Amino acid sequence: MVEKVKKTDAEWAQELSPEQFEVCRNKGTERPFSGKYNSCKDHGTYVCSCCGHPLFKSHTKYDSGSGWPSFYKPLSEDAVAEKSDASLFMRRTEVLCARCDAHLGHVFEDGPKPTGLRYCMNSLSLDLEPAED
Repeated sequence: MVEKVKKTDAEWAQELSPEQFEVCRNKGTERPFSGKYNSCKDHGTYVCSCCGHPLFKSHTKYDSGSGWPSFYKPLSEDAVAEKSDASLFMRRTEVLCARCDAHLGHVFEDGPKPTGLRYCMNSLSLDLEPAED
Protein backbone atom coordinates (compact mmCIF):
# COMPACT_ATOMS: atom_id res chain seq x y z
CA MET A 1 0.00 0.00 0.00
CA VAL A 2 1.34 3.41 -1.00
CA GLU A 3 1.35 6.18 1.61
CA LYS A 4 -0.91 8.98 0.32
CA VAL A 5 0.14 12.60 -0.18
CA LYS A 6 -2.69 14.97 0.73
CA LYS A 7 -2.59 18.68 -0.04
CA THR A 8 -5.19 21.37 -0.57
CA ASP A 9 -5.82 22.85 -4.00
CA ALA A 10 -4.14 26.05 -2.78
CA GLU A 11 -0.99 24.10 -1.83
CA TRP A 12 -0.92 22.31 -5.20
CA ALA A 13 -1.47 25.62 -7.03
CA GLN A 14 1.61 27.08 -5.31
CA GLU A 15 3.80 24.10 -6.26
CA LEU A 16 2.67 23.44 -9.84
CA SER A 17 2.63 25.54 -12.99
CA PRO A 18 -0.85 26.67 -14.07
CA GLU A 19 -0.72 24.13 -16.93
CA GLN A 20 0.29 21.29 -14.59
CA PHE A 21 -2.43 22.24 -12.13
CA GLU A 22 -5.07 22.18 -14.89
CA VAL A 23 -4.03 18.71 -16.07
CA CYS A 24 -3.03 17.03 -12.80
CA ARG A 25 -5.55 18.47 -10.36
CA ASN A 26 -8.47 19.51 -12.64
CA LYS A 27 -8.28 16.45 -14.95
CA GLY A 28 -7.40 18.48 -18.03
CA THR A 29 -5.64 17.21 -21.15
CA GLU A 30 -2.73 18.69 -23.03
CA ARG A 31 -3.03 19.08 -26.80
CA PRO A 32 -1.90 16.02 -28.79
CA PHE A 33 1.71 16.09 -30.03
CA SER A 34 2.48 19.07 -27.74
CA GLY A 35 3.99 17.28 -24.73
CA LYS A 36 7.73 17.13 -24.08
CA TYR A 37 7.71 13.34 -23.65
CA ASN A 38 5.62 12.36 -26.68
CA SER A 39 8.68 11.66 -28.87
CA CYS A 40 11.22 11.23 -26.07
CA LYS A 41 13.45 8.16 -26.38
CA ASP A 42 15.59 8.77 -23.28
CA HIS A 43 16.00 5.93 -20.78
CA GLY A 44 14.92 6.13 -17.18
CA THR A 45 11.90 6.14 -14.91
CA TYR A 46 8.86 8.34 -15.43
CA VAL A 47 7.62 9.71 -12.11
CA CYS A 48 4.61 11.79 -11.10
CA SER A 49 5.35 15.50 -11.63
CA CYS A 50 3.35 16.32 -8.49
CA CYS A 51 4.85 13.98 -5.91
CA GLY A 52 7.75 12.08 -7.55
CA HIS A 53 6.09 8.65 -7.24
CA PRO A 54 7.62 6.17 -9.77
CA LEU A 55 5.06 5.31 -12.48
CA PHE A 56 6.55 3.82 -15.66
CA LYS A 57 9.90 2.53 -16.97
CA SER A 58 11.04 3.95 -20.30
CA HIS A 59 11.39 0.49 -21.86
CA THR A 60 7.58 0.11 -21.65
CA LYS A 61 7.04 3.34 -23.64
CA TYR A 62 6.11 3.03 -27.31
CA ASP A 63 4.92 5.24 -30.18
CA SER A 64 1.15 4.77 -30.26
CA GLY A 65 0.63 7.55 -32.82
CA SER A 66 -1.94 9.09 -30.45
CA GLY A 67 0.04 12.26 -29.72
CA TRP A 68 0.61 11.46 -26.05
CA PRO A 69 3.32 9.42 -24.34
CA SER A 70 2.07 5.84 -24.21
CA PHE A 71 3.18 2.88 -22.11
CA TYR A 72 2.04 -0.75 -22.15
CA LYS A 73 2.31 -1.26 -18.37
CA PRO A 74 2.97 0.66 -15.17
CA LEU A 75 6.10 0.13 -13.09
CA SER A 76 4.20 -1.94 -10.53
CA GLU A 77 0.66 -2.82 -9.48
CA ASP A 78 0.64 -0.06 -6.88
CA ALA A 79 2.18 2.66 -9.10
CA VAL A 80 -1.14 3.86 -10.50
CA ALA A 81 -4.81 3.73 -9.60
CA GLU A 82 -7.69 3.44 -12.06
CA LYS A 83 -11.14 4.99 -11.90
CA SER A 84 -14.17 4.87 -14.19
CA ASP A 85 -14.58 8.08 -16.19
CA ALA A 86 -17.85 8.86 -17.97
CA SER A 87 -17.00 12.48 -18.88
CA LEU A 88 -17.21 13.81 -22.45
CA PHE A 89 -20.04 11.35 -23.21
CA MET A 90 -17.54 8.45 -23.30
CA ARG A 91 -16.75 5.51 -21.05
CA ARG A 92 -13.04 5.49 -20.27
CA THR A 93 -10.73 4.43 -17.48
CA GLU A 94 -8.87 7.29 -15.85
CA VAL A 95 -5.33 6.68 -14.59
CA LEU A 96 -4.24 8.42 -11.38
CA CYS A 97 -1.01 8.53 -9.41
CA ALA A 98 -1.52 6.02 -6.60
CA ARG A 99 0.30 8.31 -4.17
CA CYS A 100 -1.24 11.78 -4.72
CA ASP A 101 -4.26 11.11 -6.99
CA ALA A 102 -2.89 13.33 -9.77
CA HIS A 103 -4.69 12.83 -13.07
CA LEU A 104 -2.20 11.20 -15.45
CA GLY A 105 -4.37 10.24 -18.43
CA HIS A 106 -6.41 7.21 -19.48
CA VAL A 107 -5.82 3.54 -20.24
CA PHE A 108 -7.25 1.83 -23.32
CA GLU A 109 -7.36 -1.80 -24.46
CA ASP A 110 -5.72 -1.22 -27.86
CA GLY A 111 -2.04 -1.45 -26.90
CA PRO A 112 0.75 -3.82 -27.93
CA LYS A 113 1.74 -7.17 -26.49
CA PRO A 114 2.39 -8.36 -23.89
CA THR A 115 -0.44 -6.49 -22.09
CA GLY A 116 -2.64 -5.17 -24.91
CA LEU A 117 -2.97 -1.93 -22.92
CA ARG A 118 -2.19 1.68 -23.86
CA TYR A 119 -1.56 3.94 -20.89
CA CYS A 120 -2.01 7.28 -22.66
CA MET A 121 -0.44 9.90 -20.37
CA ASN A 122 -0.04 13.67 -20.31
CA SER A 123 3.58 14.87 -20.40
CA LEU A 124 2.66 17.59 -17.88
CA SER A 125 1.89 14.91 -15.31
CA LEU A 126 5.29 13.22 -15.77
CA ASP A 127 8.96 13.88 -15.03
CA LEU A 128 11.70 11.65 -16.40
CA GLU A 129 14.46 10.58 -14.03
CA PRO A 130 17.33 9.52 -16.29
CA ALA A 131 18.75 6.02 -15.99
CA GLU A 132 22.11 5.77 -14.28
CA ASP A 133 24.85 4.50 -16.56
